[in-house]
Amino acid sequence: MNIDQLEPKSVWRNFANLNAVPRASKKEEQVIAFMIDFGKQLGLETFSDEIGNVIIRKPATLGFENRKMVTLQSHLDMVHQKNTDTQFNFETQGIEMFIDQEWVKAKGTTLGADNGMGVAAIMALLESNTIEHPALEALFTIDEETGMTGAFGLKGGVLKGEILLNLDTEEDDEIDIGCAGGIDVTATRNYNQKSSVHGDIGYQISVKGLKGGHSGMDIVKGLGNANKIMNRLLYVGLPYNMRIAYLEGGSLRNAIPRESTCILNIGKKSVGDFTAKFNEISKAIKNELLAQEPELEISLAEVKPAKMVMGLGAQGKLIKALYGATNGVYAMSATIEGLVETSNNIAKVMVKDGEILVGCLTRSSVDSAKLDLANSLRSVFELAGFEVAYSGSYPGWNPNPNSRILAIAKETYTNLFQHEPRVVACHAGLECGILGQNYPEIDMISFGPTILGAHSPDERVHIGSVQKFWKFLQEILRRTP
Repeated sequence: MNIDQLEPKSVWRNFANLNAVPRASKKEEQVIAFMIDFGKQLGLETFSDEIGNVIIRKPATLGFENRKMVTLQSHLDMVHQKNTDTQFNFETQGIEMFIDQEWVKAKGTTLGADNGMGVAAIMALLESNTIEHPALEALFTIDEETGMTGAFGLKGGVLKGEILLNLDTEEDDEIDIGCAGGIDVTATRNYNQKSSVHGDIGYQISVKGLKGGHSGMDIVKGLGNANKIMNRLLYVGLPYNMRIAYLEGGSLRNAIPRESTCILNIGKKSVGDFTAKFNEISKAIKNELLAQEPELEISLAEVKPAKMVMGLGAQGKLIKALYGATNGVYAMSATIEGLVETSNNIAKVMVKDGEILVGCLTRSSVDSAKLDLANSLRSVFELAGFEVAYSGSYPGWNPNPNSRILAIAKETYTNLFQHEPRVVACHAGLECGILGQNYPEIDMISFGPTILGAHSPDERVHIGSVQKFWKFLQEILRRTP
């Protein structure tokens, strides 16, 4: 069966069409044009604001003209991640999807269900001639995944809706009413390159096979972080005349790093001791993570010795700073059971050609706690001689348990599915908090189908949950005030 033959056909067809268009964050030109053409072909009011967000408006159906206008919001961009052995060009190719029993997946890449399923559902509503609804305003934002610049750039006065339905959460039994804010913490420094010692032996260390995933939603799972694992391996090499030549781990700020590679030299006399210690710590790490990361692979292979390596001073400071830097859950919420309050993801580490870069994404539902952890990271890296910069800070979304649309959604869900939904806040960055700054009176909730493995090539969306989500969305629109 083809993807576009799944039910609801209108949603899956639009998802397939959307996934045929390259849409990396900060490279959304093609998908912006695609969405503008989609709205205009339907004869609907369609325009793009100065930053690239697309807004499409559709009049109410007969009998719903006096209801409040509803803004439906999802983001156009998607995370681009692929397996190392997957040959794929995200800038020119559409996502290759397939059905695996109850799930839709992609062949070796991210699927783009985050947030493509939300976009596709909105498209299906806009083109429908049979679904009853109040006046609709579709807001398709850009660059959600790498800075939320679309939400930040949306000016006050553009939106007309009084209710906002964000379709960007990933559990079909949840209604989200709050989220974490975030800030990027980037540490950089230069290092002196030294000529390698004649006779040193070259090695490549590889860490791969980790699950990765969303650095907010999945951070509580205790998954392995390739950068932290690699750093433990390098730490044991400090007494053995180890000299790093190249190091690269992770890529995207909001994805838990799945892979890391290091090229280094070891003094010939120390090779035996180093490899023995390396094998010992590798085994220990695998045992520690066996339950969470059964596919973890750690390898040490001899390669041609590097000609240029790091100076010992910078090398030691880098490794110790990474060891001291917080990664994972930092604090749990004292008010919402099971919710991560504050966390950090050491997302990217790069050592190359005399330059070091460490990129982190720090999240918290409490702004002061977010800054506290960011300052902790700054302190560790500055003590190691790094320059530290903050960027991309965005606010959290404060829950409103007395929301009118929340009450309607809870009652609607319970009537449809015979059990109550979970009303939650999440440890991901939704655009609602940002949008609420310029639209403080708008009443907002967030929901969506079940998506697992977002931000990784294991991303998948549950087919049955899309049917459930679609039914829920239509019924909420019928019941809006």
